[in-house]
Amino acid sequence: MNAAYVRRFVFMSLAPAILVYALFVFVPVLWSGYYSFFDWKGIGTAKFIGLKNYVEIIHDPIFWTSLKNNLIFLVVAVLGQLPVALILAILLHKSNALQRFIRSAVFVPMVMSSVVIGMIWQYIYHPQIGILNLLLEKLGLESWKLQWLSDPKIAIFALAPPLIWSFVGLYLIIFISAFQNIPGEIHDATQIDGAEGARKLFSVTLPMMWSTVQIAIILCISGSLKSFDLVYVMTKGGPAHATELLATYMYNSTFSSYRYGFGSAISTTIVLISLIFIGISQWATSRKSKV
Repeated sequence: MNAAYVRRFVFMSLAPAILVYALFVFVPVLWSGYYSFFDWKGIGTAKFIGLKNYVEIIHDPIFWTSLKNNLIFLVVAVLGQLPVALILAILLHKSNALQRFIRSAVFVPMVMSSVVIGMIWQYIYHPQIGILNLLLEKLGLESWKLQWLSDPKIAIFALAPPLIWSFVGLYLIIFISAFQNIPGEIHDATQIDGAEGARKLFSVTLPMMWSTVQIAIILCISGSLKSFDLVYVMTKGGPAHATELLATYMYNSTFSSYRYGFGSAISTTIVLISLIFIGISQWATSRKSKV
């Protein structure tokens, strides 16, 4: 088959998806970056103010609180979701009936609404009727009962379990697919060479699927830095901004005071921070793959 014809066919096949992506993702990002240099309330004339929105962001203590909380979410996502998903993938990558059922159960939160997940965990953490405090009381650990979502010191950490629970199913499916794409001949060769257990995992399996791990890290970073719905449902960024994230900070700054130019500056800042962390992660994981 003619190579030029194949390239033309591939381009024509990808063109609709690329067009949709550009229209609904790339163009809005550029549009947001443009309005970040303006004082604009969403209607009327936009007044050009240069970098004043970004200067205000840098001097706003709520921004730094939001960034710190997002970094906590990032660490929880990378060190919580990925290891749990990898361990489950190792245990469940075969395809018997029980493992298929467990995989489906772990994946269920991915098809649930974030509003539903937030409400479920609100009830779990409820100080009076929540199952967590009730369980601690039954175990004789009354001193461990806390106001999980009302205490500014622990509220951000209380959001970690629902965050992990919500997305671990996605990475489980990704890792299982990576496991199944490793040729069977390689597994047979490792058995002949006597590599089993942890040695096989770290010397053969993980290196073979390292590119998949890199993609999962990118998804974790981008997902954690744009987290919004779960936190907004459970705490709305409170108490006293203790669970404020960059996305909730952008939402509150934009729609509470109708400062669309300032909100655009925050969204552009989130994109830049995401690119920085993704670049660092790719540099670090690429170095790891070469070691």
